[in-house]
Amino acid sequence: MRDLKTLSTEPRRNREWWVAAGFLAPFMLAFFMFVIWPMAHGIYLSFTDQALTGAGGNFVGFENYVEAFTDPTLWGAMRNTVWFTIISTVPLVIIAMTMALLVNTGLPGQWLWRLSFFMPFLLASTVISQIWVWIFNPEIGAANSVLTGVGLEPLSWLQTPHLDLISITIATVWWTVGFNFLLYLAALQNIPDLQYEAASVDGAGRWRQLWSITIPQLMPVTGVVFVLQILASLKLFDQAYQMLPGSTDTSRPIVQYIFEAGFVGYRFGYASAISYVFFALILVVGIVQITISRRKVQR
Repeated sequence: MRDLKTLSTEPRRNREWWVAAGFLAPFMLAFFMFVIWPMAHGIYLSFTDQALTGAGGNFVGFENYVEAFTDPTLWGAMRNTVWFTIISTVPLVIIAMTMALLVNTGLPGQWLWRLSFFMPFLLASTVISQIWVWIFNPEIGAANSVLTGVGLEPLSWLQTPHLDLISITIATVWWTVGFNFLLYLAALQNIPDLQYEAASVDGAGRWRQLWSITIPQLMPVTGVVFVLQILASLKLFDQAYQMLPGSTDTSRPIVQYIFEAGFVGYRFGYASAISYVFFALILVVGIVQITISRRKVQR
């Protein structure tokens, strides 16, 4: 037989449970409506021939996935996306770290440096795209003015195959490096000054302090920046769609190909299948990164 104390606490626990359920209910409802249901419906669509016009909707099994794995345009778009991720992630890490190190050294007018480094990140993608379309204009753009000023030939930045993706990378680095800069600056300001003072007493110079104290202390935030940047770069769409005059095989990212399959080709079922193939790629990247991070922590 339960004692009186246990009996007296049961109504209170039930009341606390209902209060907690009441607070969680709006979030769970929104999570189901905007995450769970769209994902489940998307998986269902990937097994049908549903069209944007409402036609179709018949169950076709794995036909969409078979077509996706044998579609050369899809794998070309996937290759472009992976290449963009590689050539954009490394500069976005190195440049952001360098900017944070410069500001952290105590440059005059630090508020101005912080504002100028971070300000582009606050602009919309449409604004950034239009700015860089002007800069890369082959006739009046600033990019070719710089090239001709140093004696080089002008380039058709956005009209030349393979150079168009590099142009998008330059614009993306300028646009998004400010966010990574803030992460590195916050990490630098959390390094205790006592470590630098002790190193100075031992005779370590600025470069030795950088390689022995600063860089190792920044490794955790570098891992975070790498993960965030890889995931962001894999989702390339806005800049490529807005800056390029048309969709080409050398610059089309995978998200743009999904958009074209669904909203230009009217093939919702096939676009859903491509989306989940891409989702599988992102999932693999995330698992690999988590595995590498855990091994580093265990060491």
